[in-house]
Amino acid sequence: MRRTVAILIYDDVEVLDFAGPFEVFAVADELHDHRLFDVALVAAREDIVHAVNGMRVVPNRTLAQCSRPDVVVIAGGTGSRRAMHDPAVLDWVREAARHATVVMSVCSGARILARLGLLDGLEATTHHQVFDHLAELAPKARLRRGLRFIDTGRIPTTAGIAAGIDGSLHVVARLAGLEAARRTAEYMEYPWTPDPAGHRPGDPDGTSPSLGSEHGKGIEPRRAPGGQP
Repeated sequence: MRRTVAILIYDDVEVLDFAGPFEVFAVADELHDHRLFDVALVAAREDIVHAVNGMRVVPNRTLAQCSRPDVVVIAGGTGSRRAMHDPAVLDWVREAARHATVVMSVCSGARILARLGLLDGLEATTHHQVFDHLAELAPKARLRRGLRFIDTGRIPTTAGIAAGIDGSLHVVARLAGLEAARRTAEYMEYPWTPDPAGHRPGDPDGTSPSLGSEHGKGIEPRRAPGGQP
C-alpha cells in the first residue's frame, strides 16, 4: 500500500525542516517504482508560503485536501510560534493524529504537538534553542537533549533542522524496511547509520522507546536577533 506523507508548512517555516523529509520520502518512493510514499507539502491555503530567508513555496495540497494522511511531518521554524495558535492547523493535526501511523515533528515543530498535549508522558527532543520553551508548553513530557531523534512509536520527534533527515530515514526503515532506508541515504549521499541499540515499544527485546542515533551534529541556524527557531 502506498502511504500518504503530509508535510505541514506555514509562513516562516524552516526550509530544511520540510525539504529534508520531502527528499527522503520522495527519493525512497522513486527508488521503489513509486510504490511506497505519496509525498505532499500541505498548508492551510493554496497561497504561496513564505519560508525563512526568502524562499517561496507553493503547497501541493491544502489541509482540507489531505484529511487522513498515513504519515504526518510537522516542520519547524520561527513561524511555529504562530502556527501553534492557528485553529485550522491545530484542528488538522489533532484529527490527522487520530488516524496516522506516524506523526513526526522536526525541530520546533514540536511546539504544535506540545500545544495539543500529544507529547504528554513521552520522551521528546527539539532544536537546542527551543528546549526551554518546549518545557513550558509540555511540562509532562520528558525532554532529552543531545539526540538526533527519539522514536516513541507513533510520535517521533527530531532535533534541529538537519536532524529531520535522520528521523525521516528512520521512519522509512520502520515502514518500508532497513534496506529501503539504506538505498535512500546512499542515493542522497547522506552519511546515515541506523541506531543499532534502539528499539521501539512492542519489540521483542524490550518495551522502552527507541532513542535515535547521536551521530553527527545538526546545522545551527544563523538568525538575526530574536530569530529563535
